[in-house]
Amino acid sequence: MSVPAALWTQALSDALPKGKAMDSAAPERLHVEDLHAYFGRVHAVRGLSIGFATHRITAIIGPSGCGKSTLLRCLNRMHEVVPGAWMEGRVLFDGRDIYASDVDPVAVRRRIGMVFQRPNPFPTMSIYDNVAAGLRLVGFRDRRALDGIVERSLREAALWDEVKDVLGKPGTSLSGGQQQRLCIARALAVQPEVLLMDEPASALDPASTLKIEELAKTLRATLTIVIVTHNMQQAARVSDSTAFMLAGELIEFGPTAEIFTRPKEKRTEDYITGRFG
Repeated sequence: MSVPAALWTQALSDALPKGKAMDSAAPERLHVEDLHAYFGRVHAVRGLSIGFATHRITAIIGPSGCGKSTLLRCLNRMHEVVPGAWMEGRVLFDGRDIYASDVDPVAVRRRIGMVFQRPNPFPTMSIYDNVAAGLRLVGFRDRRALDGIVERSLREAALWDEVKDVLGKPGTSLSGGQQQRLCIARALAVQPEVLLMDEPASALDPASTLKIEELAKTLRATLTIVIVTHNMQQAARVSDSTAFMLAGELIEFGPTAEIFTRPKEKRTEDYITGRFG
């Protein structure tokens, strides 16, 4: 059932953060040029070009199946690990094409981290070992330094005070919201420069969702964040810019306040006011 446009506009306007607007001239950290992504013969993303600014949160919205998550996975070469998946175009990170033949995809994924829709802590590992896993994978063995990094990462993920006395317990013993923050801590431990978040709160309760949103806004000070969300009020609350996708294409992209209150495209307005989606 669609919601009257005036009510949607007011609700989304209320959700927008108050205060000084973010500088729209922030330099780009990631830039996508004419991206086409496929699953076999399925053309999931069609000729998309977009830039993601440094120390900003960009939300990607759109109906299910529009290519949001596929775009996200193209940004750190996770798309190519899916059997039959391939892409065309360029993804530039600090001006360098991450798909160039001499670029190591594992190194890309360390610098461009990712948090998935459902919490996925390693089930056989403790809370401590979950956070340390990525560092140990690259040969980091200094226990004292590792202790410091684990603590720092859990603090950055707003989880330290809740788990500091139970670091030896399994990561799966935590609540859903805590598990998602543990996964964020695991991503932060290798010190990425960009963090991709694929509907990180869709499986969480409202209180846990709020913690993830507040965490994202805090991490913006040190990271560039791209978040896929089906929750438009969440996009309005946390993001500086918003991209609306439909049927694999980028329909509109701009400052979040403008997208939600003064969209230029009728299809954008129809989506955010609940006429479809």
